[in-house]
Amino acid sequence: MIDNDKPKEITEKPEEITEKNVDIVENNGNDKTDNKDLIPAVKNTIPESKDTVIHITPTPKKNSKFKEYFDALLFAGLVALILKIIFVEAYRIPTGSMENTLLVGDFLLVNKFIYGATTPRNIPFTEIRVPYFRLPALTHPKRGDVVVFDFPGNANEFQSREVTNYIKRLIGEPGDTIQIVNKVLFVNSAIFPNPPDANFEKNVSQGTYTNIFPKGRQWNDDNYGPIIVPKIGDIIKITPENLDEWKVFIQREGHSIRLTADNKIFIDEKENSGYKVEKNYYFMMGDNRNNSSDSRFWGFMPEDNIIGEAMIIYWSWNPEIPFGEFSRLVESIRWNRIAKVIH
Repeated sequence: MIDNDKPKEITEKPEEITEKNVDIVENNGNDKTDNKDLIPAVKNTIPESKDTVIHITPTPKKNSKFKEYFDALLFAGLVALILKIIFVEAYRIPTGSMENTLLVGDFLLVNKFIYGATTPRNIPFTEIRVPYFRLPALTHPKRGDVVVFDFPGNANEFQSREVTNYIKRLIGEPGDTIQIVNKVLFVNSAIFPNPPDANFEKNVSQGTYTNIFPKGRQWNDDNYGPIIVPKIGDIIKITPENLDEWKVFIQREGHSIRLTADNKIFIDEKENSGYKVEKNYYFMMGDNRNNSSDSRFWGFMPEDNIIGEAMIIYWSWNPEIPFGEFSRLVESIRWNRIAKVIH
């Protein structure tokens, strides 16, 4: 064997392992070498393996005072909006049509939940009407209730040009017969009791009012009727003579009606002399009987237009006094009307 082919003997001494030349020794868990068999110098440099997981939770950044106030106001606003839409809404009396039950300058709360609250009927601060949804009602309006409702429009209008809320006393329910004879109100041939604070002029109105409902009747505000309040399912006989009385009524329910040259009635372009009522209606009157724009002049109020029942007066003063005369305005506060229940 050639000398060069002989394995060389290892004559070099293995380098001593010291703390200086040991940089990193890792035990990945797969090495079966036990730490106790390692050279002490190395053993001291190896951290003991641990199974503990350390969770670091960042400290939340505190919100600014402005954001806290904003969030609180936003939450309060949402709660107030929900209360206003569903439960209770405040109203102010602008006219004297309900005197002396309600006076101009009375501020009252209206229960919207009892008759079934609705989503908004129009875009706020505009006259643009939008589709709305009504929640289930706890009860239905009854005779004598003081009701707030969406004004349906004058007798000759398909719809009111403005979104206006009226407040009147409910006199007639669907199917009732209403008649006034020399200021005395009859409902279904029985005298309807006057409200405790109702207001009447002394003299009985004479003659015929041209703006009375239905058009063409020889009636006025003190001698009116008899007239039947329509209800669902009623059949109204339409003739050429009474077409003008019912034309707007039928159109408001979503149908067309016309009279042909040969005196035939067409409803939805089909010859038909009988119209079937699709909604319930109410007859409304103001407690100030001779100074009220109500069903005697603009017709029946649809059940869909009901908003709520007047509950209580929470504030009252003279609105004719300007805010610039604040001391006089304060003196005009009607303390005896505050917290008065409306009935």
